[in-house]
Amino acid sequence: MENEMQQRGALSDGSCPTGHYRNTAYVVHKSRSYFDEAYAAGLMGIQGRSTTGRTFAQGPGPLENRSRIIDFVRCSYLGLDNHPVIITGAIDAIKAHLSLHWSCARTRLNFDLLAELEETLSEMFCARVLAFSTVMLANLGAMPLLASGQLTGGRKPVVVFDRIAHVSLAYHKPVVADETRVETIEHNDIEALERLCREHPVVAYVCDGVYSMGGSAPVEELRQLQERYGLFLYIDDAHGISLFGRQGEGFARSHFPQVLSDRTIIAASLAKGFGASGGILMLGTADHESLFRRYSIPYAFSVAPNLAAVGAALGSCKIHRSAELDERRRRLAQRIEIFDRRVATAEQRSSLPIRMIYIGSEVRAIAIARQLLDLGFYTSVTFFPTVAQGRAGIRVCITADHEPGDVERLCDCILEELNDTTANGVGPTLT
Repeated sequence: MENEMQQRGALSDGSCPTGHYRNTAYVVHKSRSYFDEAYAAGLMGIQGRSTTGRTFAQGPGPLENRSRIIDFVRCSYLGLDNHPVIITGAIDAIKAHLSLHWSCARTRLNFDLLAELEETLSEMFCARVLAFSTVMLANLGAMPLLASGQLTGGRKPVVVFDRIAHVSLAYHKPVVADETRVETIEHNDIEALERLCREHPVVAYVCDGVYSMGGSAPVEELRQLQERYGLFLYIDDAHGISLFGRQGEGFARSHFPQVLSDRTIIAASLAKGFGASGGILMLGTADHESLFRRYSIPYAFSVAPNLAAVGAALGSCKIHRSAELDERRRRLAQRIEIFDRRVATAEQRSSLPIRMIYIGSEVRAIAIARQLLDLGFYTSVTFFPTVAQGRAGIRVCITADHEPGDVERLCDCILEELNDTTANGVGPTLT
């Protein structure tokens, strides 16, 4: 469930069927049959083992008897998640410390390699970087501090969420609302955001940099609002990291000056394009860094990244500081171009690697995804609450490690399935 559930579950008149910020029972009721069908079709909960490139061996049993599936689900956009430098980094870190994890609050004791990772990332991304076990935990630690006004000079901001902000952001609305006023605006609605900036002295906007279902935030326009009104920006760039910037600082960070201001925080993943594990926050000031190191709940209470994650991330830092980074980006761009030449989507001509094919019917989307899997391609079937009801579809994540011929063959299969869908009177929507 990757997008904001309360809005996904809204009724036709815009009202929420249950709670003001949460409607879990409604979501379960409306989506359970889709999950049941997707699991029954073998599209969710798949077991596998890494092989080479983007192929995995599906299922349990002896490796030699397993089917080989080409994976378009993983978000390792640069193909780094099985890179030998990253794997070696994870192993070496554990060997160096003879440990995987210290069960101790980070306010007390830390691995020296974790400090090295934060220092290295801070230098690479020109920010004060704190590492967490996941992006979800990074956001969990940030939202109460943001709502409290501690990041905005002691004045509590009106916290405005983009309607389709990732669930790892939107999940915290009730906590934020316990401290301050919460608003939700339509996706990328700059006019609505500016109106709120004019009406309130302090406003914070929470959004994704690159959205998991395609598209991105209008960061340049957001920066203009920041300059005009002092807007605080909290951007989760989990899907944009490594794809942009001199050393992979990401989509969002690349739009800001060399030094982040005290009105910007960028969250990011080390587990997607970066190819390792964990999440980070990029902060602009020493004061904010001090606040997070003392008062961010996940930071303070025994959830530091384990040593394998830290070592893997240090290995990825080496790749990000080498010529290999741009080489992998070029390979990714080539694979995206192949896909876009064959299959039209709303994301066509975007340099971002996520492509969405909207089918409409949840039942039909599940059937198409199953057909693609039977043909050797694993794609993500998406339905409510990940997307709006009646907007089910197929998500394709393109990576630098996909073979060009495999991308071509996937396109052949998608077009054949879409033609069958249209012939059956259930036309897909690509925009």
